[in-house]
Amino acid sequence: MKRIVYREWRIPPGRYWGILGILAVVIGLGGLSALYLEHQGHWVTGMNNFVVWGVPHVFAVFLIIAASGAVNVASIATVFGKGAYQPLGRLSGLLAVALLIGGLLVLVLDLGRPDRLLVALTHYNLRSIFAWNIYLYTGFIALVIAYLWSMADRMGAPFKKLIGLFAFGWRIALTTATGSIFGFLVARQAFDTAFLAPMFIIMSLAYGLAIFVLVLLFSFHEECRPVGDKLLMRLKRLLGLFVAAMLYFTLVYFLTKAYGAKTHGLVDWVLFDGGRYSALFWIGWVLIGALVPLGIIHHPVLGQDRNWIVAACILVVLGGLATLYVLVIGSQAYPLQMFPGHIILESGFFDGVKSETATYRPTIPEFLLGLGGVAVALIITAVGVRVLQFLPESLADAALPADAVYLPTASDRE
Repeated sequence: MKRIVYREWRIPPGRYWGILGILAVVIGLGGLSALYLEHQGHWVTGMNNFVVWGVPHVFAVFLIIAASGAVNVASIATVFGKGAYQPLGRLSGLLAVALLIGGLLVLVLDLGRPDRLLVALTHYNLRSIFAWNIYLYTGFIALVIAYLWSMADRMGAPFKKLIGLFAFGWRIALTTATGSIFGFLVARQAFDTAFLAPMFIIMSLAYGLAIFVLVLLFSFHEECRPVGDKLLMRLKRLLGLFVAAMLYFTLVYFLTKAYGAKTHGLVDWVLFDGGRYSALFWIGWVLIGALVPLGIIHHPVLGQDRNWIVAACILVVLGGLATLYVLVIGSQAYPLQMFPGHIILESGFFDGVKSETATYRPTIPEFLLGLGGVAVALIITAVGVRVLQFLPESLADAALPADAVYLPTASDRE
């Protein structure tokens, strides 16, 4: 096997500090927004008694599941023995930890009373899926750090396969638990299904890989390090597979809901009568997040152009945010059916009022808090690759490990 040489990210100091400065400003704005919400109370947001999880939760859930998907790149090399992905393992682990920390930070600040986090860490209700997630999130960070040690230190090399298997299983459990947070909520018609657990797993694979490709290409482009076409085409086809699977899961999810008579109204509302939620579903979730990226990836010309591949990754990320907006917020906006078949005339929660949906208009502090979490993940990644050896010197075709045999497809031969 060819020797892989890693070194720090050595872009010019002015450029590097400029990137950190921009990210620090975004983090500062997010921090000020968190202080504003903590001081004034959540009444200054668009959230209310009905929609209790808003835009910050969309960003938090997106970052958390993307973290699980980002480490999948390292798993492909270690667990499934694909040598071409081996040089990407260190960056994959670093990005996974960074994304999870950014998502958890938004989550803690959005829920309110972050000063009582210590209580949540020391007193557990094991019947709550949220309590399970505390173990899963902290365990994921510990396992991925151990995974990075096994990839970077010769003393840890004998344990890399075993740690990789544990990390692979743990991330599946983590994403399953994140999807189950919503799937276990039987009161919400859109949430009440175990199908959300595997659906979140495939979403994590698509979103995590899209973010990984963007970070990889940006970091290598800034320092003029080569990325070979063969490896990039592998990543592109893998992203296309995950996006297609996500579209399939979306179809099955709505077919399942449409099959049950009690959820006919929900399906009609999301697909046609939900106003901006229906628009976000068709334009953001389906078109931007799936169909257009698939068209770019499988186009005989555009699919070979790196700029278009970057565009496809960006669209997958934007579509992912739209998807979670519809899933997390739209599912709460749909009228809560406390007593199916009956209408409650007076309630501060609009229970059973089929003619009205909850009004939610996100405010600027909510967006800034969510973007602050994204900036935290990126600044951790930027500092990590700058001070430690996470990036290989070259990903050119000739520099790939010897066991990474590239098998061209029929379209490539043509």
